[in-house]
Amino acid sequence: MNHDSNDDDIPEQTSAPGGVRGKYFEQYMQGTNVVLLAPDVAEAFHDSEAVNAALRKYLSEHGTPPEKSAG
Repeated sequence: MNHDSNDDDIPEQTSAPGGVRGKYFEQYMQGTNVVLLAPDVAEAFHDSEAVNAALRKYLSEHGTPPEKSAG
């Protein structure tokens, strides 16, 4: 058998120091939405809680945005 692949070049990661298995599993199962913030916006909103609070305030004042139209 000829092993041309470099499978042995990458050690298998069996644990992450300080990691908690399944920490985000519930959140993942509910669905996630990753949004990239522009650098100037990210300076003002350092975490998900701050972004969510600002968006909730916006929605309470302006209502929900219109749905995207297909195409």
